[in-house]
Amino acid sequence: MPPDQQNPISQKKTTVVAAGVLINAQGQFLMGSRPTGKPYAHYWEFPGGKLEAGETAHDALCRELQEEMGIDVTVATPWLTQRFAYPHANVELRFFKVRDWNGTLHGHEGQELAWQRVGQLNVSPILPANGPILRGLALPEVIEISNMAELGREALMAQLSAKWAVGPTCLLLREPQLSASDYQELAHAVQSIARPHGGKLIIHRDLALAQALKADGIHFTASQLKQLNARPRGIDWVSASTHQLSDLEAAARIGVDFAFLGHIAPTQSHPGQTPLGWEKFSQLLQLGWCFPVFAIGGQTLSTLHTAQAHGGHGVALLRAAWSQTA
Repeated sequence: MPPDQQNPISQKKTTVVAAGVLINAQGQFLMGSRPTGKPYAHYWEFPGGKLEAGETAHDALCRELQEEMGIDVTVATPWLTQRFAYPHANVELRFFKVRDWNGTLHGHEGQELAWQRVGQLNVSPILPANGPILRGLALPEVIEISNMAELGREALMAQLSAKWAVGPTCLLLREPQLSASDYQELAHAVQSIARPHGGKLIIHRDLALAQALKADGIHFTASQLKQLNARPRGIDWVSASTHQLSDLEAAARIGVDFAFLGHIAPTQSHPGQTPLGWEKFSQLLQLGWCFPVFAIGGQTLSTLHTAQAHGGHGVALLRAAWSQTA
């Protein structure tokens, strides 16, 4: 449903809506136009509708997509939650990624349907409330974290060159063992490899360096995050590490584009520290966040679907990103 503005403080009644981001085998996502006679008629949005009494968001999603488009959902995982305000009521939109269904798509309410690609939209106007959703869809499902401390510089650079020659991998350059000057020198070298191939580089902690390099993003630690009063300017993607509810709240307060949450499983990086686990990960995400969350800590490509089933957008890989058997 179309919000006029974001207003989480409003005391009006909240209407809960389930919305589906249908993704086909080609990686395209589906948008539908709002039918004539409804507010914001002919604007484009993600299909869905209001929860009825006693329904879960998943149940409402399945019912709405069957009624609106004649399909039976078979695979849908929770993703993002957006909260906006109508002139008459607040609305909470619970988005699911829908990757499998039975039946042939057809607009049963006279709406148009169109498959779209990130960065190549050919329908308009699109409801402004869907901006963060489209931005979230632009993120990869896997982010790799550098591990020069164990690989050595030569091996790291060789593997990065090989990865970026194949595709635009997204890398968080995290090397806390380096001095500030050594890290800056490494970042310049890595950026020179990334740019020709369209690789994405996220700088760890050093905002001034990220801005100077015109890197793709900046990633803050949880302690840095809590010291920020606003989202920094001059950087495209802003992300942060989170470990608990207060961290996620701080991330929401400054408007991050995505967050890491963990560590999920025991790791060499956190010896003796109790892992978060999938149950707690899921519980925290069920509170509803307007930014995608990546599971981190003991993750591999084989845990991607597990992370998504628990509400995550994807996984952040450290050692598994550089293992020849991962």
